[in-house]
Amino acid sequence: MSDPDLDSLIRDGRHTRVDWFSEQTPLSIVATTMTAMANSQGGTILMGVAGPTGTPLGVRDADSVVDRILQAALSLDPPLIIPVPRVLVFNGQSIVVAQVPQGMPHVYSTDGRYLARAGAENVPLKPRELRRLIFERGELSFEAEVPPGATLDDINWEKAEAYASNLNGLGESSVRKVLLKRGCLTMVNGELMPTNAGILLFGVDPQRFVRGAEITAARFAGETMSDTFSRQDILGTLPDQIRRAETFLIDHLRKGVQIGSAMARQESFEYPLEAVRELVVNAVAHRDYSISGDGIRLFIFKDHLEVTNPGRLAGPVTVDNIKDERFSRNPVIVQVLSDMGFIERLGYGVDRVIHLMQQQNLHIPAFEETSGGFRVILRNEPVNAAEQEASSVSAVRFNGVFKGLEINPRQEAALIYLHTPGNTRITNSDLQQLCPDVHPETIRRDLVDLVMKNILQKMGQKRGSYYILRRD
Repeated sequence: MSDPDLDSLIRDGRHTRVDWFSEQTPLSIVATTMTAMANSQGGTILMGVAGPTGTPLGVRDADSVVDRILQAALSLDPPLIIPVPRVLVFNGQSIVVAQVPQGMPHVYSTDGRYLARAGAENVPLKPRELRRLIFERGELSFEAEVPPGATLDDINWEKAEAYASNLNGLGESSVRKVLLKRGCLTMVNGELMPTNAGILLFGVDPQRFVRGAEITAARFAGETMSDTFSRQDILGTLPDQIRRAETFLIDHLRKGVQIGSAMARQESFEYPLEAVRELVVNAVAHRDYSISGDGIRLFIFKDHLEVTNPGRLAGPVTVDNIKDERFSRNPVIVQVLSDMGFIERLGYGVDRVIHLMQQQNLHIPAFEETSGGFRVILRNEPVNAAEQEASSVSAVRFNGVFKGLEINPRQEAALIYLHTPGNTRITNSDLQQLCPDVHPETIRRDLVDLVMKNILQKMGQKRGSYYILRRD
C-alpha cells in the first residue's frame, strides 16, 4: 500500500471494510472491530488515525502498536490469525496498517459476543444470522442434523439399496450400515434416524423436510425476466434433480449447426452442455440447504445464462480464490454424488467450466456474491479476435517496471502469469516451469522479493504455500 492508496482509503471514510483508531484506543475496542470484520468480509484497520474525517495523528511507538494489534487478534475466540501489520509513513506520521483477511475459516467472538459489520458499526449477530454463518464456515453441518419428525419410513429404500449395491470398498452388505457410514443415517438414543443429507439424497419426499431444496429452471425470450418464458419446478431427490435439470437444458438450450471439413453436419449448444451441467451439479452439491426461503435458480436468457445458489460461498472460498480454493459445505452430499458417478462433475468444476467455455470461444464465467447467495453467469457471445489478443499472455507486458518498481525478467514472467485469465495464484513450481534454467533458490528469492515490494502476498505454509497479487 502506497501513500496515495492510504490517502484514498482515509478520504473514502469509515465503512464496512475500513476503520481507524488512535494509538491510545483500548485493546478491547480494537478486538471488537476485528471480530466484526472477521465475521463479515474482512477489512483494514488503521492505527494512528482519529476523528470522523480521519486525521492522521500517527503513532509514537510503532513496534508497540503492532504488538498490541496482534495481542488483540489473539484475544478473540478462537484466536484470529492475521498478517503482521505494516508501518507506513503518511504525511510525516507513522501509521500502522492491519489487515483482517476475507473468508476466515471460523466464527469469532470477543467477550462472548458475536458481531458483524453494518456500515461503520459493529452490531450483534442475530440468532438466525449466527446460525447461518456457523453453517457457512463449516463449524456445524446442516446436512448432519436430523430433520424434526423424520423416520426411516421417509427413506426410499429402493433408491438406497440401488446405491449401496453399486458401492464397493466399504465392506458392508447392509444398506442401513452403508448409509450410516456415509452419514445419511445417524444414531439418536440408540435408534437409527435419517439425517438431512439422507432425506435429500434418498427421501420419499425431500421437500417436506427441507423446504426450498429444489431447482427453478426457466427460459426467457429476452435478455431480462419477462412474461414470456418456459418454466419447470424441479423437485425430488438431489440425483433426480440433476438428471431433470440436464433434460431441461437439452430441451431449452439453442442449438447451432455447422458444416465440418468433411461436409458433415455438426450441432452444438449455445453453451457447452458439460459446462452448464457442471454448474448445476456444483450448485446442488454445495448450496446452503439451511436457507429455506429460496432454491437454486437456473435461468436462461437470450444472451446469457445464470445459476444462482442460496447462501454465500462457504469457508475460506471467495470470488477471488474460487478457482484454487477447495471447501465443501456438504461433504456427505458431495461424497454420495461422487459415489453415484457424478465425480467428473465435482472437484475441479470451476477450472473445467472455464476450459470448456474457452474451447467454444466464449467468455470465461463471471462469479458474483449477492447479499444472500452466489451466482455464476455464462454469456453466449463469442470472444472476438481483439479481446482474445487483449486477454492473451503475449498481450501482457510490464517492460521491467510494475507500479513504479523495478522487476527482473523472472518476476515479470510471474506477473504475466498472474494477469492471465484463470490464473489467480502462482507457486514456486509454476515459476520454475516458466523459467526452467533458473536455480530453485533464485526462483524462491524472486517471489520473496515481490512480497517485500508489496506486489504479491504469500498464502499458506511450506509445501502448501502460494502467492497471489495484493488487492491493494
